[in-house]
Amino acid sequence: MSDIISINPATLEELARFSVTTPQKVSEYVAEARAASPMWGRMDFSARAEYLLAARDFMLSNIDDFAKTITRENGKPLAEAISAEIYPVADLIHYFAHHAERLLKSFSLDIGIFKLLWRSSRISFQPLGVAGVISPWNYPFSIPAGEIAMALLCGNCVLLKPSSATPLVGQRITEMFEASGLPEGVFRVVQGDATTGTALVESRVDKIFFTGSVGVGKLVMAKCAENMTPLVLELGGKDPMIVFPDADLDVASSAAVWGAFTNSGQCCASVERVYVHESIFDEFVEMALQKTKRLKQGNGMDATVDIGPMTTLSQLQTVEAHVEDARRRGAKIHCGGDRNRDLPGYFYKPTILTGVDHSYQCVREETFGPLMPVMPFSDERQAIKLANDTPYGLTASVWTRNIAKGQETAREIRAGTVMVNDCVFTHAIPQTPWGGRKASGFGRSHSRFGLQEMVAIHHVHTNRLIRKDFWWYPYSANMVKRFARLAKRLTGDLASKARALPTFLKIFRMKKL
Repeated sequence: MSDIISINPATLEELARFSVTTPQKVSEYVAEARAASPMWGRMDFSARAEYLLAARDFMLSNIDDFAKTITRENGKPLAEAISAEIYPVADLIHYFAHHAERLLKSFSLDIGIFKLLWRSSRISFQPLGVAGVISPWNYPFSIPAGEIAMALLCGNCVLLKPSSATPLVGQRITEMFEASGLPEGVFRVVQGDATTGTALVESRVDKIFFTGSVGVGKLVMAKCAENMTPLVLELGGKDPMIVFPDADLDVASSAAVWGAFTNSGQCCASVERVYVHESIFDEFVEMALQKTKRLKQGNGMDATVDIGPMTTLSQLQTVEAHVEDARRRGAKIHCGGDRNRDLPGYFYKPTILTGVDHSYQCVREETFGPLMPVMPFSDERQAIKLANDTPYGLTASVWTRNIAKGQETAREIRAGTVMVNDCVFTHAIPQTPWGGRKASGFGRSHSRFGLQEMVAIHHVHTNRLIRKDFWWYPYSANMVKRFARLAKRLTGDLASKARALPTFLKIFRMKKL
């Protein structure tokens, strides 16, 4: 197998080479994780948390080096390497290290009338065993590091397969967790391409956490189905932004510019469709245009740069195809519209388009680049219909001074997260769930719901009255009648249950086989 080559997308220089982890090695590493799993799973939450907090301390002690690695390999500006990659991980680890045990605390269920029979049910949460994390190149640190930390805190061993475009960041993640002194076999990174990822999916780990494109996600899902391996999929989006006439246009236009162009538009929650009320449409577009023109594009290692390069050539070519489709069909290109030829890497100029509709590629398909299509709407119902007219459903945003109206509109948008007067960033909040609907995938990361993806729900039911149950054999015509009477009354309100009590007690006292 050929090596994985790390490229700086701003300069196109080679940064490093990595040997591909073979399928045989993947199997060996999964076996090592299986061997370590019982020990790690039995450890107290507090003990596991100490390892994670040590990893966090190492990361923060080397924050400049981590940020520079992310910027060199992914291309995002240093400001985003810290604010969107390192900060969220530091916050997540701290939060879950102190709250995961409480969020996964065992509890008893109210099982209604059957408590009269001295029964009880209790729910606890057990480690899955071994988790496989397959991460993307757009947020190569924050996405996997957060998922790994949560999985480890829940008592799982973890194997990470980073994107082949960002292996250096994967190595940094290895260093971070190794510095914590994790026991042997608890965490490991496997480097490689699709072959390595397939080997991990086929290795019969206990769950796969995949973030990436819809096409690859479907392949992963099909492979998981062969072994009935459960999985969480986060597959991107085509996220709408609705701007009502009463919105603060200065704030909303700034949000659109940042939401569309942060990380060079390579964010699954990027603002990829902007719907602006027709009464303020021209003013909004002009404000967004002027703010976009002031952005500085260049190598993200320059602290004053706002927009770095795209991470891969293939993604840049997707943006080119979407813009060319719009140009050919008569869309108006207000700024950008081509590569930045003054820079040596994968730079595409931030681009604003109007005169497009839902038949255009740049509106229907995920662009994943610095492109902002802006379209007018006439009323609230049309805006909601347009926002929902997509195969995706990750995030959306609504902009208005009328908070009640914004929240009401948000409830009608079919997406995993809808923000009112905010956009994009809630992945950075560990307390909130992250995940989508429709083609954006299923399952959640972060929040208590993300923790529950990392564990097996374990139900223990106990009958303290050791005797034969009245619904066991033998059956009879009288039993059928009494069961029918109980079904009508015992499952109703308190008065209905009281009327059923004589029948219930009569059956309960019956002699059994």
